Amino acid sequence: MLRGDKVILRALEREDLKHQWQFNNDVEVELSGGGDPPMPQSLARLEAEFEENARSGGRDGGMFAIEADGKYIGMCGIRQQSLIMTTARTFELGITIGDKDYWGKGYGRDAVRVLLDYAFCLRNAHKVWLSVNGTNERAIRAYRACGFVEEGRLRQHVWGNGQYLDLVYMGVLRAEWSEPHA
Repeated sequence: MLRGDKVILRALEREDLKHQWQFNNDVEVELSGGGDPPMPQSLARLEAEFEENARSGGRDGGMFAIEADGKYIGMCGIRQQSLIMTTARTFELGITIGDKDYWGKGYGRDAVRVLLDYAFCLRNAHKVWLSVNGTNERAIRAYRACGFVEEGRLRQHVWGNGQYLDLVYMGVLRAEWSEPHA
């Protein structure tokens, strides 16, 4: 649906679920996200959640599967959590590249750029923000390259990999965002 230089952002399909289940149960992938401790998830529960959402019909909102080289490598999306964020046109961004063969090669950065183009051009966002584990320097560099700036840091706010870690909040305003890339 949405194309970048390296990735396509499209709807999540049933055949993606087995890969997403593997990513959701990979401790290294889960720890890189920050904030939530790794917890097991059965394939049956993931499929049940997918079926429940599919039964409700409509659109998938701002959630996308990330495809590269013809295969599913992760997911990303934007969302508004409250009426305040809807009124202010503020979206939270989330992304996981679960296929570690695609880490550190610009696929996440490309997906974030495409998602920002979507947010600002097609969803009329005023601001896009995110939170990231303070030790995830690879992600922080990628977000900075996409125009995000650090807005705040909650010291020792999350527990991850046996220690308390900072949670970094980053954001980009429409006025700071560069022209569309996709």
